[in-house]
Amino acid sequence: MPLENPQEMEGVLEIDIDRVANSRLPKTELKDIPFGRVFTDHMFIADCKKGEWENLRIIPFGHVPISPASPALHYGQTIFEGMKAYWGQNGDTLVFRPHDNWNRLNISAQRMALAKVPSEIFMKGLAALLNIDRAWIPTGPASSLYIRPFLFSADEYIGIRPSQNFTFMIITSPAGAYYAAPLRVKIETHYTRAVAGGTGFAKAAGNYGGAIYPSKLAQDQGYHQLLWTDAKKHAYIEESGTMNVMFVFEDTLVTPPLSDSILAGITRDSVLALARHWRWKVEERKISVKELISGIMKGTVKEAFGVGTAATIARIQCIGWEGKDYLLQNAEEKGLAGKIYDELEGIKRGILPDPFNWVVSM
Repeated sequence: MPLENPQEMEGVLEIDIDRVANSRLPKTELKDIPFGRVFTDHMFIADCKKGEWENLRIIPFGHVPISPASPALHYGQTIFEGMKAYWGQNGDTLVFRPHDNWNRLNISAQRMALAKVPSEIFMKGLAALLNIDRAWIPTGPASSLYIRPFLFSADEYIGIRPSQNFTFMIITSPAGAYYAAPLRVKIETHYTRAVAGGTGFAKAAGNYGGAIYPSKLAQDQGYHQLLWTDAKKHAYIEESGTMNVMFVFEDTLVTPPLSDSILAGITRDSVLALARHWRWKVEERKISVKELISGIMKGTVKEAFGVGTAATIARIQCIGWEGKDYLLQNAEEKGLAGKIYDELEGIKRGILPDPFNWVVSM
């Protein structure tokens, strides 16, 4: 799905561009680069003041001024998205499902009382930024250019009210594989990620900030991530860390149904679409902790894996619950998770056919 020429877009939107004098790329090693620690030369910024978007610009990556009275700092009025770009077979820049990320950003914006970002600003600002920094896209296996759009309140007011001024930004970061090996996860039965009627379905910063401490406790016990459970009884599986979670029960792919406490993951949707395309049995239903543990013990749970933009597909080899570890016997095997990973990677990179028209060329 090609997009218009980025140069033409810049003219239409009047995107001001301030290029760096000297790129940091020649001094940057893009092989085996850690996730989220290295950033490209430029970033895109747009301001919204009293309902009007203005001052669209691409400037050198760096610190930005923000009022110490900003509600983003005091009340968490900030949301974000995560996307990836790849080199295409013809040397073009390929982005996976960016329109879905734009749509979800605005769903989050509505929930957090932030301004909605117009599609034109999101898509064309992204295309212009990628056009400038496309040389930063790594080419190694499992590598990509991670894209982080985010939106926050730019008001200068300490008080609980809807904001009137906002800043939308996009930064990009070359990265390798998020997880190098199958995961050890722990079922969380005390702390809560999200509640019914809350912000769990939105990609709001506070959802992740509140998860850091219980995640650290699990990491101190030797686990990589948590398996979050429902807030009411801690009896049903919801998400895993920064990912949705899926299980293969015998010949059926099973995942928790979407709700206002579970993020509608774009990778989740992609995996389910592929599985159905391959005529796999798919169920979106509640999965109780007891059913999951029983299935592992009986051998009817064949696979467990997390799905998300950063990790894509992350196989789970061990699930901890009530002080005991339960091992999945097939964690090291390719299985359905491996097949889906290979298919998604092929589609994203333009190597395999894209029957869903997910990939956009920028």
